[in-house]
Amino acid sequence: MNFLKTTLPLILLFSLTNSYAQFTVDAQLRPRFEYRHGYKTLFPDNVDPAAFVSQRTRLNFGYKTEKLNFYLSPQDIRVWGDVPQLNTVDENGFSLHQAWGELLFTPQLYLKIGRQELVYDDQRFLGNVDWAQQGRSHDAVILKYEPSFMRLHFGAAYNQDKEALTGNVLTTNTYKNLQYVWLHKDWEKLNASFLFLNNGLQYIDEIDESKNETRYSQTLGLHLKRNVNKFSVISNLYYQLGKDVSDNELRAYLLSLEAKYAATENLIVGLGGELQSGNDYGLPSNGKNEAFNPLYGTNHKFNGFMDYFYVGNHLNNVGLIDANVNIKYSFNKKANVQVAFHQFFAAAEIVNETSKDLGFELDLVSSFKMTEFTGIQAGYSQFFASKGTQTVKNNFDGNSNNWAWIIVTIDPVLFSWQKQNTVTIN
Repeated sequence: MNFLKTTLPLILLFSLTNSYAQFTVDAQLRPRFEYRHGYKTLFPDNVDPAAFVSQRTRLNFGYKTEKLNFYLSPQDIRVWGDVPQLNTVDENGFSLHQAWGELLFTPQLYLKIGRQELVYDDQRFLGNVDWAQQGRSHDAVILKYEPSFMRLHFGAAYNQDKEALTGNVLTTNTYKNLQYVWLHKDWEKLNASFLFLNNGLQYIDEIDESKNETRYSQTLGLHLKRNVNKFSVISNLYYQLGKDVSDNELRAYLLSLEAKYAATENLIVGLGGELQSGNDYGLPSNGKNEAFNPLYGTNHKFNGFMDYFYVGNHLNNVGLIDANVNIKYSFNKKANVQVAFHQFFAAAEIVNETSKDLGFELDLVSSFKMTEFTGIQAGYSQFFASKGTQTVKNNFDGNSNNWAWIIVTIDPVLFSWQKQNTVTIN
């Protein structure tokens, strides 16, 4: 009895806690019409342009407590008409974009594990590629330490294509493993991030299986952003070393600088330039590869919206110099228009005495927020090819190259529930 009298009040004291829980369900429906007449590459003779509607449908579930965050995001990706109306099997549409849990050990220390987006800084090297209907996510684990004065992340991933009894050779088109460290610090007018990423790619020898191995490259990056009055300046500096998947010695770099000026409350003008190193004549030589690879960044965001460079193409090539001007005008909080001009050059020799001019691109985008949960965007791009572009793309047909699209985004919050400041007895 004496034991109960002394311990029961302590048990009740530690069992009476302030609990917090939040559960939300939101959705996204995003159909997009595209007209492609030279998108990604120069338009060839004797073919028709492509026109289609693709659609993303996502249902997102989020659950938060004081010790756990949980997120689930299944999605369906399709092109209108890619399956019959009375189809019995839809093999490719449905997938799981995100499914992760985040354990909160302390207010500053977390562990996030599962399928998740990796989005850092301006997404130049690690991003979710949200323009692509399927997006990009990773099966990874991240340890986060975020006190008030900095943010420090340790991330790792390891991929295998099946539950095998023997062997560890990866045959799917992804990395074998990666590890990274990201450190971020904010000052009053300056933000800085440092990234180190070790990327392992699977090499498969078709003749001798004993030579199958993982080959590693390393990327070191520095991201800087400074705000001064009406100016903001963003710079990226990346350097790559190690080995590429073909066992070439990798020595490559990316340098970028962008300045934006808020001329008025409605008008923002930007001027930028980017250099990505490349290989002379477009191929590694003498066992050396000098072409930078932005790997897992949101590449559609950079170097023109027509994706002529680094969006599924132009890797291990002549590199790129991109000089650009961006103008954004906001009519009000709901509507704006943006225009961008890009002049491209090769960073290395193309062939013989061919000019390094890789063409000029014009991008025009208009956005309108119709309601709280509905928005519409439309865009038009024109690419003006040069002899250098024709040589790199191996197309000398001389056709016009343009691309137009319109996208509707509907993203309502379907359900939201929250409980806090309630007393529970465990």
